Formats: sequence, structure tokens, C-alpha cells
Amino acid sequence: MDLEIYQVDSFTTQAFKGNPAGVCISPELLDESLMFSIAEEMAVSETAFLALNSMTLKWFTPEVEVKLCGHGTLATVHVMKEQGLAKTGDSVAFNTLSGELSATVGESSIELDFPSTQLSSNELSSNQLSSNSEPYLGLLEHLGLSLDQVVSFREFDSKQLIEVTDEHVLLALAPNFDALKGMNGRGVVVTALSSNPELDFVSRYFAPWVGVNEDPVTGSAHCALTQHWAEKLNKRSFSAYQASRRGGHMSTELLDNGRIKLIGSATTVISGVLKV
Repeated sequence: MDLEIYQVDSFTTQAFKGNPAGVCISPELLDESLMFSIAEEMAVSETAFLALNSMTLKWFTPEVEVKLCGHGTLATVHVMKEQGLAKTGDSVAFNTLSGELSATVGESSIELDFPSTQLSSNELSSNQLSSNSEPYLGLLEHLGLSLDQVVSFREFDSKQLIEVTDEHVLLALAPNFDALKGMNGRGVVVTALSSNPELDFVSRYFAPWVGVNEDPVTGSAHCALTQHWAEKLNKRSFSAYQASRRGGHMSTELLDNGRIKLIGSATTVISGVLKV
């Protein structure tokens, strides 16, 4: 069987920046074992699989299936536009493990309509964290953070969101990924206000538990980040940068219905035929 396969750099307009995603579009949904094998072969953080007959969209890391993936969704819509399956102005709806997701195709960008996260309402301060032993203190230690560098600690969708004192702390992080994998976890996003007047906040995302030590640009984490910073800054629209080695930009907005709009661009770097 021959399958068309693509690799797309999401949340960037430049090749070799942003977050690479595999994209495989087929008439019908592929077997789960085959999707896992393709994701492992692609060896990027996520590979997206779209079945056109049901508009079912799935995302796989080389190790697990995930419920939500922003850069994989953006990459899929980008490929659909390039292949004539969608055109500028179209709205496309997908059936996913996170419910129905929609995307609007723009001239040079794509808008994703994503669900809000279950972000904890209580923020733990550094003083509150210090009164707890594991897992909080162990997580901070393995991330390379000290208590005095933490502004707040929150949880969302079995993951953690940590706001730190400034951008320099964020950029200097060098986590111990082997130690993190020895703890229970799913993913952790660290964020700070940006020193760049053209940006609102910056972040980094770590998920060694699912085989991705540091994700280049994480769309789904920006749902929680948008909710967090909307509360902190009393605004709804943001310009964000994920400060991984590759780096990537996006715009986000907290909508009136509580859902999150993510806006970004993408570029195809590889297209070919996968023979399975």
C-alpha cells in the first residue's frame, strides 16, 4: 500500500523552525498498529492521521496516542490547503478524541478553534509549595528550578503549568530528563512574561514521559497558557513565543464561549510516498 506522507513545520513560516509534524491523509482510517509504526518511523513529536470518509483526526507520538495536538492539526489543514482539499475561507471540522475541532483557512495563516483546559483555579505560591514534599519539590528540582524562581504552580489535564519570575530563568532551564521520567508525569509547561514588547509571554514545554523531552512548539499547551495569562493580565488576546531551540510563534485568544483560538502558519518541508 502506498500512502502520501508529509512533514510540515508548524507555527513558523521558515523551514527548520517551529514544530515538525508528520501528516498522513487517507480515504479511511488506518489500523492503529500501522499508525503507531508510521509515527515511530517519522520520529517527530507527533504524526497526524486524517481519514477523509469520516473526517476523523488522530495524533500519535512514537510511543502514545494523544488526545489533542495543535501543531499536528495546523499541519494537517496546511496540507489540505496545498492539496486542494480546502481553500482560503473554508472552515474544516474534525472528529477527535477531544470532540469536534474546527479550523478556518486564511490566506497566510490558519485559525484553530480548540477547547479550554481544566486549569486548576488555585495557584500554589512558592511558600505553599515549600510546605509540600514530593511531587512538587522533586519536579522543581529536576526541572532545575528553585522555589524563589517560582511565581505560581497550577495543574491542567494531568499536566503542570509553572510561572517563573522572568524570561531569563525560563531560557536557562536545563532539565534532568532521566530523573523526570522516574516520576509520575505527562507534561509540564514553564512560562514567563516576555521582555519583548511585541510579545506577551514566552514558554517551554517538557514531556519526557511520552518520548518528547522538549517539544519545539506546543499548540495544546497554549490553551492553558491563554487561560492563565488572561486571568493574570486581564486581557483576551496574546502574542506568544515558545522558546525551544527551534522556536515558534502564534497568536491566541480566549473566546467568549470559553474556547481558545490559536492562529499560526506552517510550511511543508518533505512530501513523498510511504510504502507499507
